[in-house]
Amino acid sequence: MRPSERLAELGLELPAVAKPLAAYVPATVVGNQVWTSGQLPVVEGKLAVTGLVGDEVSPEQATEQARTAILNALAAAAEQAGGIDAIKRIIKIVVFVASAPDFTGQPAVGNGASELLGELFGEAGSHVRSAVGVASLPLGAPVEIELVCEIA
Repeated sequence: MRPSERLAELGLELPAVAKPLAAYVPATVVGNQVWTSGQLPVVEGKLAVTGLVGDEVSPEQATEQARTAILNALAAAAEQAGGIDAIKRIIKIVVFVASAPDFTGQPAVGNGASELLGELFGEAGSHVRSAVGVASLPLGAPVEIELVCEIA
């Protein structure tokens, strides 16, 4: 099943590509790969929650925000690739988690994004990943995700 069909089956759609917050582009093509800038979990230009995970934001909320952020990253990649079905394989994601000092569950938060990629792309959604705790993220976002994928 094509990723676009899986997306529809899951009742999801790719959002409009988020406007950059500064002097950069959302995604760029290098050879047969698309690299995205960090994507926040914005929906219609707004963050649903803000704050540190393990403090103002629960791990469960952060995991859901990671799903939203990866959809935004896929939208940016798909725009460069010519559609989501032109994405052949997910290579790598980097998940940044704005973390309370004692929060160590960054890998579980990242699973929100990783599992959705698996649902959409099957085996081609298996990827390498880093999940990193940081002191803060732009606009107070709890999660930010970068994506690298191979395109047709």
